[in-house]
Amino acid sequence: MAQTTAPAVSAAPRPDPALAELLQSVVDTARAIFGAQASSILLLETAADELVFEAVSGQGQEFLVGRRFPAGRGIAGWVAASGEPMVVDDLHDSASFDRDIAESTGYVPNALMAAPLLHGGRVLGVLEVLDPSPQARSGLPELDLLSLFARQAAVALHVLITHTPLRPAPDATPDDPSRAELLRLLSEARRLLEQ
Repeated sequence: MAQTTAPAVSAAPRPDPALAELLQSVVDTARAIFGAQASSILLLETAADELVFEAVSGQGQEFLVGRRFPAGRGIAGWVAASGEPMVVDDLHDSASFDRDIAESTGYVPNALMAAPLLHGGRVLGVLEVLDPSPQARSGLPELDLLSLFARQAAVALHVLITHTPLRPAPDATPDDPSRAELLRLLSEARRLLEQ
C-alpha cells in the first residue's frame, strides 16, 4: 500500500532535548533488541528530496547525525517511497542496496532491516537496523517489533515537526493525542518484548 509523503519539513537544527533523547532512545533500544551493529532514524526532507540522519546508535554515531543523501536511493529510499518495511539478509545480492551511500557513511553492512516512520498516513522517514543478529531478523514478529519502534519514532518526529519549539500550549491537557499514541505504543512494545 503506497503512503503519501510528509509535507516539506526540515531537520530541526536544535530539536527539543527531550525529543532528541527520545529518538536516541529508540535507536539505542532497537540496536540492543536486535543485537545490531548500528541503528538510525532518517528524516524525510521532501523540499530537498533527501533523507537526513536524525539519530544514530553504534557505527557512525559520532559523525552521521545531520548527514544527508538523496531520498530516492538505497533501501531507506525504497522504504520511504513505498511505506513498507523491508528485511534483507544478504545485501550483496540486493539490487535495492546502494553500496556507494553505505561506503560514504564509513560502514557497509551485510544485512539490514528498515521500517517506515508513519504518522497519519504520511511517511516521515525510516528506522534502520544494520547487521542485526541472524535470530533477530528471522521472522514476522521481529519485523512487527521494528515497525512498532518505527511508529513510536514517527510520533516523536510528528511532535518535533508540528510543535517546534516545543512548549506546552496553555490549554494543553494530559490527553494530547500524540502523548496518548506514544503511551499506547510503549505499552505495545512492552507486550511484544514479554512474549
